[in-house]
Amino acid sequence: MSHSILLVDDEEGIRTVLGLSLADAGYRVTTAATGEEALRLFDQTQPDIVLTDIKMPGLSGLDLLARIKKQSPETEVIMITGHGDMDLAIQSLKQDATDFITKPINDDVLEIALSRANERISMRAQLRDYTENLENKVREQSARLVEAERQLAAQQMMDGFSVGLKALLNAMDSAMGGVFNELPCFVAVHSRYLEIISANDLYRERLGNLVGHQSWEAYYGRDKESNGCPVLTAIREGRGSRTEEMLIDKHGNGIPVLVHTAPILDNDGEVELVLEISVDTSEARRLHEELRLTRHRYGQLFEEAPCYITVQDKQFRVVEANRRFREDFGNAVGGFCHDVFVHRKTPCSGCPVQRTFIDGQPHQYETVVTSRSGEQYNVLVWTAPLRDANGNIIEVMEMSTNITELRRLQDRLSNLGLLLGSTAHGIKGLLTALDGGIYRLGSGLERGNTERIEDSYNDVKHLTDRLRKMVLDLLYYSKKRALNWEMVVTSHFTSEVAALVQPKAEAQNIKFTVEVEPDAGTFEADSGALSAAFVNLLENAVEACVADKSKEEHEVLLSVTGLSDRVEFLITDNGTGMDRETREKLFTLFFSSKGAAGTGIGLFVASQTVQQHGGTISVGSEPQQGTTFVVSLPRVLSDSAKENEENAGAGNGAQAVELAAG
Repeated sequence: MSHSILLVDDEEGIRTVLGLSLADAGYRVTTAATGEEALRLFDQTQPDIVLTDIKMPGLSGLDLLARIKKQSPETEVIMITGHGDMDLAIQSLKQDATDFITKPINDDVLEIALSRANERISMRAQLRDYTENLENKVREQSARLVEAERQLAAQQMMDGFSVGLKALLNAMDSAMGGVFNELPCFVAVHSRYLEIISANDLYRERLGNLVGHQSWEAYYGRDKESNGCPVLTAIREGRGSRTEEMLIDKHGNGIPVLVHTAPILDNDGEVELVLEISVDTSEARRLHEELRLTRHRYGQLFEEAPCYITVQDKQFRVVEANRRFREDFGNAVGGFCHDVFVHRKTPCSGCPVQRTFIDGQPHQYETVVTSRSGEQYNVLVWTAPLRDANGNIIEVMEMSTNITELRRLQDRLSNLGLLLGSTAHGIKGLLTALDGGIYRLGSGLERGNTERIEDSYNDVKHLTDRLRKMVLDLLYYSKKRALNWEMVVTSHFTSEVAALVQPKAEAQNIKFTVEVEPDAGTFEADSGALSAAFVNLLENAVEACVADKSKEEHEVLLSVTGLSDRVEFLITDNGTGMDRETREKLFTLFFSSKGAAGTGIGLFVASQTVQQHGGTISVGSEPQQGTTFVVSLPRVLSDSAKENEENAGAGNGAQAVELAAG
C-alpha cells in the first residue's frame, strides 16, 4: 500500500523535481509553497508523511512541525535543512521529527529517511492491530467464562426446580395434595409421553377423571396429529408458555381458559414432566364484556346528550368534549374553557369548575357564551368532581344546558313589565306637562294672548306626539309594528340626527364632527324609528368619551358614504373602547357595560331596528382605543320589510330606544 506525502518547500524547482522523484517511487504527492498552505492541505488530505523545508517565509518548518504534531501526533515529519542549519535540525528531532536530510538532497539518504518513516508507520499499525486483537481475545475469553458460569447456575437452578416440582407432584396424591386442591384453577401434571399422570380435584370435578388419558384430549379441537396442545409445545421447545385455550368439560361444553405450562427437567436437562395450570376465564370474559358495554353506553350518553359536556383539568383546559359541544364551539380539546366559551384570557368570576376543585361539591352557574359562529347562548352550568382511586379530584365534568329560548320568554315577560312601568311613569310625567300646557292655553284664551296660545298649542302638540310614541311602544310587544317608511334624503336625515346629539357632546367639551358625501342620495326608511336608533348609537359614543379619563381631547365622528345599492354610516369615537366579551354581548337584551347607569335596552333595540330595515350593524373596538359602529342600510327596502304583517312575531321596536333614552 503506497503512502501519501505532503511536500512543503518555498522553492518551486525543488518541489517539481522532488515531487516527480517521490511519485516515481510510488507515493501519492501533494505540494505546498508555504507553511500556511501546507496546514490547509494537511487538513484536507491527512497525509501519512510530511516532507518540509526548515526555513520558509511566514510559517517556518519548525512551527509547521509543532502544529502538525499537535494536531496529528502519529504523522511522520521529515525535515529538509541546509548545511548551516544543523542546530535547527537537532531541534526538530527534539520536537519528534522522524528524520532530517540536507540539501542538496541525496536520493539514497532520502530513501533511507522514507524507509524509516514507513517502518514507523507499519510498526504502529501492527501494534494497533495486536492491541485490538488482544482486547478482542480478552473479551471472547471473558464471555466464554461468563457463559460457562451462567450455564452452571442454570443447571443448578433446574436441578433444584426439578427436585422441588417432583416433590410437589408426589404430594398431589398425599396429604399435601390439599395445596393444589385449594387452588381455584385446573392443575395437572403430564409425562414426556403426553399422558396425564396427576390432576387436582377441580380438574377431575369439571373435566372428568382424565388421569391416564392423552394430554390433548382435554382440549377442544386438538389432537396429536394436527394441532399440538400447550403441553406438546413445552416438551418440544423446553420452555414454558402462556396461551388462551378452550377445554372440554365432562358434559362436552367448552370452558375458556388461560393455560400456563412449565417444563420439569431431569438431571440431563431433558424435559421429564410438564406442570399445567389453567385458569377459567369465563367470569373474567363476562365482566370484561359488561365493562365494554357499560363504557359504550356511557360513551353514547356522553356523546349524544342534548347539552354541552366537557371534562376539564385543574388549569381549566378542556380534555374531552361531546359532539354537541364540538358542533357549536369546535374541537376545543386542549384549549381553555373561558377562552372557548366567552373569549376571556382569565377564568370567569365565580367559575363553578374552580369552586368544585376547591370544595369538591357540585355547583350551578348561569352565564352567556358565544359559539364559534358568533351566536350567543344563555346556558345553565352544572359541575361534578371526577376523582381517582384515592379520592383526589383530578378533573371536573361541566354540563351546560342551552336555555336561550327559556330566557327569551322570561326576558319578554320581564321586558314587558319594565316597559309597562317605564311607560306608566313616562305617561304620568307627560300628563303633568299636558296639564301645565292646557292651563297656559286656557289663560291665553282668557287674556286673548295670541302668542301664549300658539306656544301652548305647540307644547301640547309635542307632548301628545311623545305620548303617542309611548303607547306605540307598549303595543309593540303585543304586535310587531310595520315600518312607516318614506323616501329619506340622506344629508337631511344625518343633519337632523346630529342636531339631537351635538349639544350634549359639546356640553361635555367633546368635538362632534359630521361628514356627508355630497352625492349620498336617498334611501327608503322609517325616519322616526331609524333616527331613534342612531341617537342611541351616538349617545353611546358620547358617554364612552365622557367615561374615558386617559385622554385630554375626545371626538365623535359621524360620516356617511353613499354606495350604489346602500348607504353606510360610520360612528367613531376615541373613548374607552371595549374588550371582545363586551363586543359580543353588546346587542344582547339587558346587557349593559355601564352598570346601574344603563338599562341594556337601547343598543339591543337599535340593532333590531337596523335589521328590520334589512341592514346590518357591526362594531370594532379595543380597550382604550375607541369604538367604530358601521351601519349599512339598503337604498330600497325589501317587500317583506314594507308589508304590515298582522300576525308577525313579537320583537323589539325602534321606539323602545327613545323610551330607554328617556
